Amino acid sequence: MTDRLDTLIFHDIKLTWIDGGITSMDGGAMFGPVPKPLWSKKYPANEKNQIELPTDAILIQYKDKNYLIDAGVGTGKLTDKQIRNYGVREETKIEESLNQVGLTVQDIDGVIMTHMHFDHAGGLTQLKEGQYVSTFKNAVIYVNAIEWDEIRHPNIRSKSTYWKENWEAVEEQVRTFEKSLEIVPGIELFHTGGHSKGHSIVKLTQDGETVLHLADIMPTHAHQNPLWVLGFDDYPMNSITAKQYWMEEARKLGAKFIFYHDAFYRMVQWNHSGKQIIDRLERSKEPYINFDTKKDNQ
Repeated sequence: MTDRLDTLIFHDIKLTWIDGGITSMDGGAMFGPVPKPLWSKKYPANEKNQIELPTDAILIQYKDKNYLIDAGVGTGKLTDKQIRNYGVREETKIEESLNQVGLTVQDIDGVIMTHMHFDHAGGLTQLKEGQYVSTFKNAVIYVNAIEWDEIRHPNIRSKSTYWKENWEAVEEQVRTFEKSLEIVPGIELFHTGGHSKGHSIVKLTQDGETVLHLADIMPTHAHQNPLWVLGFDDYPMNSITAKQYWMEEARKLGAKFIFYHDAFYRMVQWNHSGKQIIDRLERSKEPYINFDTKKDNQ
């Protein structure tokens, strides 16, 4: 049975979360310097200290165009060791998900990459007849110029997440940008750095209202606090600075937040003080890793 896809209508934009796979990363790594007695009140861990992190690409349908934010963890690319280490329970089901909304991979006009780590870029390519080919052959792939350089020339730290299998086949489709890029009016990319040197976030604007996707500088609702940064962040102080800035922008704009990795919420809006959730869209798929008793952890 195919799981129902979650959708959110934002004025003329329709957002649909694609079944992009599920990873289970180490909670200590995902919350960095934050002690477990604090973060575990907001996000549950299993007996291995792993927390559930979907990798669900977000389909944006707007003005007869189809865009994806990121591409899922991919299919058939991980070794048994990687599957174990990253707690991968499910891989990307891009064709099946798009079929549910009457689309195919050929119908995707653009892929908006927040960054090129394997759990975001894995779905950009597929293995066909022994070689990797582009999944979205008709799409422009938007990537920050620094990030594009980083994935092609990884260092001793980043080579574990920047893989040639995820970029070589799509090289001709890539369009890079520096500080910001307006893809179309209402859909913008902004470079932040932090999580990676070329990390970027997505801003959607409609009729004076705003939806923000802070990608991996705020991968889940539990990472709301600017100081709660990931152990995976290459430049944690840049993550803090960027999150402080965008959280203040969100407060002024009354913005909503959408998530790629959150196992519980697709969208959250906090009140002016940031202490209470006033609007939400819950993920309909039951998490593998949950609290013993369901409750609203804010």
